[in-house]
Amino acid sequence: MINLTEKQQALIEQIGVFQEKSGMQPAAGRIIGLLYVSDKPELTFDEIRETLCISKSATSNALNLLQQLNRLDYITFNGDRKRYFRLNLGRWRELVTKEIDNITAFSETLNEVVAQRSSNTPEYNKDIQELADFLKYLKTELPGLLQRWEQQK
Repeated sequence: MINLTEKQQALIEQIGVFQEKSGMQPAAGRIIGLLYVSDKPELTFDEIRETLCISKSATSNALNLLQQLNRLDYITFNGDRKRYFRLNLGRWRELVTKEIDNITAFSETLNEVVAQRSSNTPEYNKDIQELADFLKYLKTELPGLLQRWEQQK
């Protein structure tokens, strides 16, 4: 079990709630929070489970989900059979770019929706088209934003 300060526990909860609002399972969100705030960058299954007071199955399911989403991976050490889980922070640019692509790809679907809708609801159709246009704009602008940020640091 990892000893956490009250502030660290509050941060884990805050991160967990944020992740839940983004569609993540509660246990997975808390695991992400724990891995951010823990002084140890890699934690074992048991350290995660005991610190967060969650069941083995909830821990296992959340870790599997987070691995499938490429949010974390694990490492092993010679002579130690345990897996040590860690956030995939080295790939954040790739993950953010993939998330942006997923969100903005929806603009094409929205364009198809507008093309299939009747003209009986012009205001609603206009709102859908505006969202599609913004997502397309976002896709063109975000790579430059990332590039400018890289140049400035």
